[in-house]
Amino acid sequence: MPDLSGPVLEEAPRLLGAVLRRGEVAVRITEVEAYDGPDDPGSHAFRGMTRRNAVMFGPAGRLYCYFTYGMHVCCNVVCGPEGRPSAVLLRAGEVVEGIELARERRPGASDRDLARGPARLCKALGITLEDDGVDLTAGPVRLTLGDAVDDVSTGPRVGLRAAAERPWRFWITGERSVSAYRPAPPLRPRS
Repeated sequence: MPDLSGPVLEEAPRLLGAVLRRGEVAVRITEVEAYDGPDDPGSHAFRGMTRRNAVMFGPAGRLYCYFTYGMHVCCNVVCGPEGRPSAVLLRAGEVVEGIELARERRPGASDRDLARGPARLCKALGITLEDDGVDLTAGPVRLTLGDAVDDVSTGPRVGLRAAAERPWRFWITGERSVSAYRPAPPLRPRS
């Protein structure tokens, strides 16, 4: 796997078209979001290192997994220089190998939706919190970068309130597996 220690906004679009594999299932990445640590209020590492986000501090090329909404695992590829917490959320992809196993893990989902969304992508691949910190060159989860994607679109990240306007979401233009954009729901006034 090539070096991913460059700035996160340069590394994020490089991950488009990459293949993430765990066991029999492989997913071609079609959508990502960049998170830039101390300079990004949307990042898990904005306020510093915790037990949950320690993997984000490097080295690059590790998998950062976290639990969200009390039920889902999402994963990121750690990028940037060691000590500077940045990572790229893998938002969506297309299952390119092991589709039968992915269908078993995501019963009722259309093939388009098997890995469409960050939690669905992890479920289709069988990624769990046990994979947090995995070296993506050694496995059991492996990343292989592909050729540069020519037609990349950018826009705001999904569901954020802090730094929501930053166009740090990247996707392969016209790709069917890209998730729908949804802004964060408005905060309800306290009564």
